[in-house]
Amino acid sequence: MKLHSTILGEGQPILILHGFLGMSDNWKTLGNEFSEAGFQVHLIDQRNHGRSPHSEVFNYTELAKDVKEYIENYSLKNVILIGHSMGGKSAMTAAALFPHLIDKLVVVDIAPKYYAPHHQQILEGLKAVDDATLNSRGDADEVLAKHVPEKAVRMFLLKNLYWKQKERLGLRLNLEVLTKEIEELGQSLPNDYTFTKPTLFIKGERSNYITSEDEGLIKKHFPNATLSVISRAGHWVHAENKKEFYEQVMKFLSI
Repeated sequence: MKLHSTILGEGQPILILHGFLGMSDNWKTLGNEFSEAGFQVHLIDQRNHGRSPHSEVFNYTELAKDVKEYIENYSLKNVILIGHSMGGKSAMTAAALFPHLIDKLVVVDIAPKYYAPHHQQILEGLKAVDDATLNSRGDADEVLAKHVPEKAVRMFLLKNLYWKQKERLGLRLNLEVLTKEIEELGQSLPNDYTFTKPTLFIKGERSNYITSEDEGLIKKHFPNATLSVISRAGHWVHAENKKEFYEQVMKFLSI
């Protein structure tokens, strides 16, 4: 599958994989900062998200294969792979399956363990938006607010809106497949998957996605891993404390 991306700068390639219901544009500010630091940054839309193709098949093996195909299509070497949440699981899987392609791995606020589905209310809200006749983003926000009370979360989700026809807003997400395959989102990394090269796990101080109990599992799959905690940040670490996140990643990449 040919993934859509935005490429910034020149240098050692950094591939960034967004989280569930996100898109590459979520990382544009940090992408610019990494590119200004001397890296070539690839902001990627994963399948069924953003401007990348839609598919009935949605699991981490296929998402990892998409990354491999992308790296090979662009003839990239010594790739640094960064993934947040769902993108972190995609990145872990890609690194374990294709370690020869990856130089370093950064996993943002997700562990290799199983997570029970917990996005049902958000998916219901997005379906309501998708089914509605909308003339403005304000209309979409009003519909979504009935399901998602947090304004910051709604603003993140509504970045998926686009004008699919004149005076007709739609969502760039393949909502039907993402809803149908929601169980795939929380799947754990298979027991025999490992990646022995340098790996950084980043946790938000206010997030419970990674706990102290997960550290043993992380070390089992990623024996060369370190864990960094970003202060004053929840699950959207890179957005909630961008400065500290950038500093920690740059420190890791300089080693």
